[in-house]
Amino acid sequence: MPRDKENFLHLLRSSFPIIVVETHDEQRVTQILQASASGNVEFGPLYTWSAIKGLESSIGRATREWRLEDMEGTADTEPVKDTSSPEEALRYIKETIRSGVVLLPDFHAYLTNPSVLRMVKEIAQDHNVNPVTLVLVSHAFDVPPEIERLCAHFEISIPDEKRIRKLLADEVQLWRMRQENKKIQADMKTIDLLVRNMTGLTESDVRRLIKGAIYDDQAITHSDVEGVMQAKYRMISRGGALQFEYDTASFTDIAGFTSLKSWLDMRKPFFVAADDTGDIDVPKGMLLVGVQGCGKSLAAKAVAGAWGVPLLRMDFAALFNKYIGESERNVREALKSAEVLAPCVLWIDEIEKAVTGQNDDTGTSSRLLGTLLTWMAEKKSRVFIVATSNDIEKLPPEMVRKGRLDEIFFVDLPDANTRSAIFRLHIEKRGLNAEDFDYAALVAAAEGFSGAEIEQAVVSAIYRAHAEKGTMADEHLLTELAATRPLSVVRGEAIAALKSWAQDRTVSV
Repeated sequence: MPRDKENFLHLLRSSFPIIVVETHDEQRVTQILQASASGNVEFGPLYTWSAIKGLESSIGRATREWRLEDMEGTADTEPVKDTSSPEEALRYIKETIRSGVVLLPDFHAYLTNPSVLRMVKEIAQDHNVNPVTLVLVSHAFDVPPEIERLCAHFEISIPDEKRIRKLLADEVQLWRMRQENKKIQADMKTIDLLVRNMTGLTESDVRRLIKGAIYDDQAITHSDVEGVMQAKYRMISRGGALQFEYDTASFTDIAGFTSLKSWLDMRKPFFVAADDTGDIDVPKGMLLVGVQGCGKSLAAKAVAGAWGVPLLRMDFAALFNKYIGESERNVREALKSAEVLAPCVLWIDEIEKAVTGQNDDTGTSSRLLGTLLTWMAEKKSRVFIVATSNDIEKLPPEMVRKGRLDEIFFVDLPDANTRSAIFRLHIEKRGLNAEDFDYAALVAAAEGFSGAEIEQAVVSAIYRAHAEKGTMADEHLLTELAATRPLSVVRGEAIAALKSWAQDRTVSV
């Protein structure tokens, strides 16, 4: 709170007539305003407005409140009659208030009204004569170009671990006071884990989850940590652009990928375990390029499984919006949501489809790409990007340069040893005896097959054997393999070109 208060005071003193705050945490903004402006003669009275209550002015005290709300000042209010409509409220502000700070929640919806927008602009232009500051708060805010140059933007800080511990201690103390000094069952290891998993949440969300953990069973246990993570998952999935993937694979489920496994093992301690890596940069991400069906998506899932962190999948189709500027906002919101779950893996599947601008004459794809690239270059959070692509030549060079991603790996068609391991893996997975098969014959028949094509051959062979009322054997598999034209044949020229491009430009998995 002190940092937010000081930053907000700085904005008030910088004489911007309009301050825009984009947040879902409206209560937190109110608290910051109460702490900054209520009772502060430097800025005049504090007013709040809502479509239900109209304008209300703070009229009394600015006293220290011990309670957990962390409001350094609270104030009684006095309603202003006939100001429930935005036009009436703005008219009163323009004609009556000579100085002050006015909080206008959810006001973005009214700025499409030309008369409302005009009154806001006139109040802002009169700021040098009547220093009234309008604070516009909304979950999302597109500032109209008419007032854009009159606005400053304020961003609420996210509480760090020290602040979360303070909030937890305060809530525990309050609970004990209400329960006649009963003790709460907890251990420091669980508390440390709970605090660490609350990082990235807003202060209001932290308070709510702490209360839920304590009042649920009068204890802080590992189940509370799981509850916090589930709450985070629900928060990030609200917009639909990010999906939490519960099914993270293990590298034991993937044949091959020896080089990639070793590469990830070397970087795991610097991404997962250490809060301070010293002079060593936190791993940023990687790009998996290769032939379709050879395990890129499975490898992306396995990265999260190997590192033991959440896996998020970004759905670019859900990000696009017909209105100019909305797609970029959706990207920013999705990336912020990913940072809430850090450390985590962010999986962007078939990234070339999202950023190449195919059939896009509005420039949306270019702006979306710019937003993503800026975040990739500047991000400090432990969000590891795993992007997959089937057509590297469609990606712009700025996407694949070092610095934004750590490495580019090429996933080729499986060699003989890998094909043998894939057959064994899928045969055992379906409850069959792996020693009953002639792998030399199967591997030779599956030359040029991808991992997905081999799996499908196993599935089809089981169907064939069942239809014949027998148990799957080599002949069933060989029949299915002979009947299949793999992608390496159907699109042989394209795959040959891809392999030629990757030969000196990528690292083999």
